[in-house]
Amino acid sequence: MIRFPLILAMLWLPAVASGPQDIAFRSGLDGTEQRYVELLPTDFDTARTNDVVIAFHGHGADRWQYLREGRDECRAVRDVAAKHGMIVVSPDYRGTTSWMGPKAEADVVQIIGELKRRRKVGRVFVAGGSMGGTAALTFAVLHPELVAGVCSQNGTANLVEYEGFQGAIGESFGGSKSEVPGEYRKRSAELWPERFTMPVAVTTGGKDAVVPAKSVLRLVGKLERGRHKVLSLHRPEGLHETNYEDTCAAMEFVLKEAAGSPP
Repeated sequence: MIRFPLILAMLWLPAVASGPQDIAFRSGLDGTEQRYVELLPTDFDTARTNDVVIAFHGHGADRWQYLREGRDECRAVRDVAAKHGMIVVSPDYRGTTSWMGPKAEADVVQIIGELKRRRKVGRVFVAGGSMGGTAALTFAVLHPELVAGVCSQNGTANLVEYEGFQGAIGESFGGSKSEVPGEYRKRSAELWPERFTMPVAVTTGGKDAVVPAKSVLRLVGKLERGRHKVLSLHRPEGLHETNYEDTCAAMEFVLKEAAGSPP
C-alpha cells in the first residue's frame, strides 16, 4: 500500500507496474488523504503517450470495483482499455457513497492534473455505472475541457428530480435540495446539454427502478437535436445493469468518435 503524498508517490512508483497500484495523495482542497487505483497497460512504455479512462465506482463500492469485480460493466471497461493500451484510473472520489459532490469533483481534477504531470497522457475519458454513471455525466458537464468522451451506464442525468439515496447525496453535496439547490442543478447533466463538447455513450434499462432511465433519455434527445455525437443503447426490458456487449460498444464508440488521434 502506498501511503505517501502524491508527489512522493510519483517518485517512488516504478516506470512499469506489474498490477494495480493503490495510490494515496493529499487533497489540495482540505488536506485529507484520498486514494485511487492506477492500472497500466501490459506493454506500458514511459516514452509513449497513453489515453486514460477514469472509472467511477457505484454506490456502496470503492476504488477497487472496476479493477477487481467480474460484473459486465467493470470487465468491459477493463477489456476495452487493455485492447487500446489505456491507463485505467479508479478513484474513491470521497467514499463509497459519493455522488460527485464538490469535494469529489476537486479530487478528480487534482488526479487528472497529477497524471498529466507524471505520465505522458493523451485523451482522458470518464466511465462508470449507476452512481458512477451519474458521476461521469456530472464531471463532464462541470469540466468539459478535461474530458474527451463519456461512457455512462444506468446513471441519472437529473439530480433535481431524482429521489434515490437522498441522505448520501445530501451529505456529498453539502445539504438537501432545499438547502443547496444550486449544487443539484449544476450537477444535473440534462440541464447543460451544450457542455457536452465530447462524444457521449449511455446505456439504460426501461425497467430500472433504482435509477430510472427517463432523465438520461431526455438528455439523449437534447444531444441528438443539437447534433452532438451520442450513442444510446436502451433496453426496454432492462433492469439496473448493462451487459458486457453493450458496455464494450459504448466504450468503443466514445474512443472512435473522440477528438484527437484514434486509439
